[in-house]
Amino acid sequence: MSLEVRVMQALKEAMKAKDDAAKRSLRAIKSAILLVKTDGSGKELDEAGEIKLVQKLVKQRKDSLAIFIEQGREDLAQVEREEIATIEKFLPEQMSEADLENFIKGIIEKTGASSMKDMGKVMGMATKELAGKADGKTVSNLVKKLLAGA
Repeated sequence: MSLEVRVMQALKEAMKAKDDAAKRSLRAIKSAILLVKTDGSGKELDEAGEIKLVQKLVKQRKDSLAIFIEQGREDLAQVEREEIATIEKFLPEQMSEADLENFIKGIIEKTGASSMKDMGKVMGMATKELAGKADGKTVSNLVKKLLAGA
């Protein structure tokens, strides 16, 4: 089932439940899908594209959340938290910290990376293989930590 169909079903349920946070979040996903469909590129939205789209929406909200917390705007921060929780339901299961660390160690061994100079090589391979399973910022921080200790 495509992301668009799942979002529409969830939106109907949110409307019946009168869940404003879910409606807001789901409409944001629906809007992003519509923008991709009508951008003129003629490309279909495949599963990888759907995951990227949802990750982008979550990242935007996390960035906004950090700014709102920094500025002491708890009212706006709460809205972002609600939207993040709803949108993340459309992402694949995220890897645990321990599994992620073991996976990245394997990539470092495969690529023969030994210093921070090799970070680009490791990150390229990691982001390709971990698409949707882990947050890019978390992966980046873990790669830095492991390469610094290597």
